[in-house]
Amino acid sequence: MSNQAKQALILFAHGARDPRWAEPFRKLAERVQAQRPDIIVALAFLELMSPRLPDCVPQLVGQGCEKISVVPVFLGQGGHVLRDLPLLLDDLRRAYPELQLDVAQAVGEDESVQEAMARYCVATLSA
Repeated sequence: MSNQAKQALILFAHGARDPRWAEPFRKLAERVQAQRPDIIVALAFLELMSPRLPDCVPQLVGQGCEKISVVPVFLGQGGHVLRDLPLLLDDLRRAYPELQLDVAQAVGEDESVQEAMARYCVATLSA
């Protein structure tokens, strides 16, 4: 991989039948892209919505990405993050052995995210 490898960040979410469900994730992707215009920011889903992760990664590789970071946009490290995601990543690593494919912990496990959610919950209380 070169020193200036093209990099991507995939926000990985579950997916739902109702297309409105994805709107907060699209807004999050836009915010991330605004903060890091030097990388490609993509949104991918486990199921029920497109693109699915196994379809998203080849698109990014086709755009020249050599390094992809996957952030599970889940509140916790449940079955999808602990079982389904590693299997998908294993398949992708076999298909693209030269690709650096990293994965973060579920976003909801991060202390700062929990603190932001706690502030929001408290702010909903009437005085």
